[in-house]
Amino acid sequence: MTTKELIQGGKAVLGIEFGSTRIKAVLIDQENKPIAQGSHEWENQLVDGLWTYSVDRIWYGLQDCYADLRKNVLAVYDCEIENLAAIGISAMMHGYMAFGQDEKILVPFRTWRNTNTGQAAAELSKLFNYNIPLRWSISHLYQCILNGDEHVKEITYLTTLAGYIHWRLTGRKVLGVGDASGMIPVDPATKTYDAEMVEKFNALIAPKGYSWKLEDILPESLSAGEDAGTLTEHGAERLDISGHLKPGCPLCPPEGDAGTGMVATNAVKQRTGNVSAGTSSFSMIVLEKPLSKPYEPIDMVTTPDGSLVAMVHCNNCTSDINAWVGLFKEYQQLLGVPVDMNELYGKLFNAALTGDADCGGVMAYNYISGEPITGMQEGRPMVVRSANDKFNLANLMRAHLYGAIAVLKIGNDILLNEEKIKIDRITGHGGYFKTAGVGQRMLAAALNSPISVMETAGEGGAWGIALLASYLINKGTRNLADWLEDVVFAGNTGTSIAPTPADVEGFNQYIENYKACLPIEAAAVENKK
Repeated sequence: MTTKELIQGGKAVLGIEFGSTRIKAVLIDQENKPIAQGSHEWENQLVDGLWTYSVDRIWYGLQDCYADLRKNVLAVYDCEIENLAAIGISAMMHGYMAFGQDEKILVPFRTWRNTNTGQAAAELSKLFNYNIPLRWSISHLYQCILNGDEHVKEITYLTTLAGYIHWRLTGRKVLGVGDASGMIPVDPATKTYDAEMVEKFNALIAPKGYSWKLEDILPESLSAGEDAGTLTEHGAERLDISGHLKPGCPLCPPEGDAGTGMVATNAVKQRTGNVSAGTSSFSMIVLEKPLSKPYEPIDMVTTPDGSLVAMVHCNNCTSDINAWVGLFKEYQQLLGVPVDMNELYGKLFNAALTGDADCGGVMAYNYISGEPITGMQEGRPMVVRSANDKFNLANLMRAHLYGAIAVLKIGNDILLNEEKIKIDRITGHGGYFKTAGVGQRMLAAALNSPISVMETAGEGGAWGIALLASYLINKGTRNLADWLEDVVFAGNTGTSIAPTPADVEGFNQYIENYKACLPIEAAAVENKK
């Protein structure tokens, strides 16, 4: 069967992921390989002090992304997409999307990036004896309750961005267990919300007299491969405004970007892990057993099939690097030199390899927004150095590359040094690793562990959710981990780079200086309004 015949026969599988800066669609064939893509660029907005995307922009972005995919299929294969074998929807985890009786959103979507939930997260962490991060849906909900927000009494449904899109496409109020575990804690034994914590929360808010209980307003938690509904006629019309796509194909449980990252890097087995490094960064380490105690920098979530995962999530990663590369772009344009952004990134990243292992004392704080792990409520990006430090281009770029994963290292040092977690394989993916060998080497130094990158890692979460959609219809009797290992990756573990002792020592020196100078960042937050 040719690719055109496969598409015309409705055998292709579609994955769509809503990232922080891009919505991406990937169409895959029966061998789970990408055959077409589409995308839509977007940015969050700071409205009334909260990071958000409007509902109109969500739907316009989805439709434009799908239209771009359709255009590419027409151009390359000269055919329309009329039927699909399966669809998967993924998006940024966490956040707050609350709906009322009329199924309309009650307040603007609050994304994972908001850090206004400190009181709620602290009180819930104490109540549950479990680390509840600022960005989790339960923190947003309880903060609204603490604030006395009027809309809370009207809530009939609370979900994530992926859950919202899936609901509108299928009519089903469900969520993949990995994404659900970023709303409130999930019990790995039952693969649904922790019953004891749900009961404690209901008791906590009982004096408010709301008409709902927590279990009434949350989506149903589903594991990978479970039935999550089919594309309705209305859903097909909303996805493909050209009217060619027909309803009826199944959708897999909607997942968060953390879960799709695990799938895309074949990191759902115990003792494997992955690091996603783009606008934000996070590491996901699949555990053999629970941690000995709660740690504030470490979130406990699950794989898409319900295994316990230690997650270190950082709000900031490559955005400040991008800003600095943009500065060098302006300099080239000022000189009248043509700019190729891929070449510019490549040269600057490779220049970092020639810098001192400790960056010559130069430090970069990449805080575009707040960073909970280091206690920053807001962001103030800055470069810090003393008069005697070795300030040159190589050290500046190396400091930015270190700085992009510095907070990630702080969190993972707890797992590796205090909990003595054993990891067989860590795989990196995302824009940080786009220049071959550079980001890998920096992360290997940070974690003192070999880092693998696969050729397919660049496909990202949209490919990951497409794989979960493929698993839904092709799983047979295999569990998800075995299906990925045997069918999709067939033993491919990518290209690995091991840390050098000099790089490890240099990064450790950098991180000690970085932590010692955090009061400078705090002072900038306090004094620059």
